[in-house]
Amino acid sequence: MSKDFTGLLAAVERNEPHAMERLLPVVYDQLKAMAAKALAGEMPGQTLSPTALVHEAYLRLSKNDDAEVWEGRRHFLGAAAQAMRRILIESARKKSARRGKIGSAIDFDSDILPLPEKPQDLLALDEALERLAAIDPEQARLVELRFFGGLTVEETAEAMDISPATVKRHWTIAKAWLSRELESVG
Repeated sequence: MSKDFTGLLAAVERNEPHAMERLLPVVYDQLKAMAAKALAGEMPGQTLSPTALVHEAYLRLSKNDDAEVWEGRRHFLGAAAQAMRRILIESARKKSARRGKIGSAIDFDSDILPLPEKPQDLLALDEALERLAAIDPEQARLVELRFFGGLTVEETAEAMDISPATVKRHWTIAKAWLSRELESVG
């Protein structure tokens, strides 16, 4: 399967016709699991389903004007997590425009991180994450993979090519930093 994936990425890089369409079935289940984890804490009646999130993220990846070349499964899944984050933030911005002030009620104490119920909280997290990226891009990427991509410690370690112990350590530090940042907003 890894060989198939690598071959499909090479076909995408060569701009072969229908290469992106052939890639989707290979990664669909994993992308859908990522999306389901990312949306696990959403309020009932949420307009964005895991399937819709996967399809929108996949469309964005397939229409990538920057001609980003993915270096393998890990890199592709990281790009997918980033695309999902952008979609969720855009959705939160639209909702927030209708509702008002940014809040900060995000619980980082759990290993399962549901999305904040209020779009304002998601926007506050995104802004704090941008500040973290300026200080420590690796920790920001880790938060993106865990929070927005819904990856486990082990999956994050694989995606970032670091040990699970390092993921846990960085995760603890990043959560503490983001909690402090979000408290100062609220």
